[in-house]
Amino acid sequence: MNYPLSMTAFGRGEQVSDAGGWVVELRSLNHRFCDVRIKMPRQYTMLEEKIKREVTRFYSRGHVEVVITPPADIVDTKNLNVNLPLARQYHNCLLELKEELHFNSAESELSLVANYPNVITANDEHEDLDLVWDMLSKALQQSLDFAQDMREREGISLKKDLLARLDFLSTTKERIEEKIPQFTLQKQQTLQERIGKLTEGIDLDPDRIAQEIAIIADKADVTEELVRLTSHIEQFRHFLEKQEPVGRRLDFLLQEFLREINTMASKISDVGVAHQAVELKNEVEKMREQVQNLE
Repeated sequence: MNYPLSMTAFGRGEQVSDAGGWVVELRSLNHRFCDVRIKMPRQYTMLEEKIKREVTRFYSRGHVEVVITPPADIVDTKNLNVNLPLARQYHNCLLELKEELHFNSAESELSLVANYPNVITANDEHEDLDLVWDMLSKALQQSLDFAQDMREREGISLKKDLLARLDFLSTTKERIEEKIPQFTLQKQQTLQERIGKLTEGIDLDPDRIAQEIAIIADKADVTEELVRLTSHIEQFRHFLEKQEPVGRRLDFLLQEFLREINTMASKISDVGVAHQAVELKNEVEKMREQVQNLE
């Protein structure tokens, strides 16, 4: 398997025998867990566990629906049996009713007796499930292979899209990072001007004022958030190269992306950065939509 894999796919397999053709259609969608649903004729339900085992070899999570259609000439065959002792008792009871009540029935006694419970019973006719599985498993494998190819191709497309969006995040982050010294200086100057107006005519220690301004300005520094965001971006790229399911880990990382971006935007009171933060969040939300489809 070539990861990352999309959870959305369709596959179809068909295996033809003298008795006709077995058809397996498989549809899969994104899901938090591995949820396999099988639709097949009732007489083959004993094969469900085998089918699920085959499907879970390809899917670690996702909603997978498998629809199995047997050959057209295979019907829900049954053996019919007659319970003669019970039928005789019903017949004797009918004769007794006729004699005692002088009852004239328009319906024949045969029809009356046949319609009573348990006179005619139906038993399923069992097929050789080993022979059925030999044909069915081949059709199932074809559908899984077909779906797998589709998942891999879509996974490649999603990976390219995510990497392009990561590049945008990195570029925007670097632009903000370049402006950090300027933001810090502007913050200090703004604080000095405000404090100067508020303390005009009041004798205060200049060194203490400078120290307090530096502390306040330091609280507005977003260097730590940018460092963590850089680390998350690198991890994201690393996970995209792993040959294993990584959808959940990528989704978690994107939540951390949003956390750092929101914190950064709240610390820096700058219109330009606010716009860039909105762009970053929009990109992250689009990435989350894509990641939701990755296994």
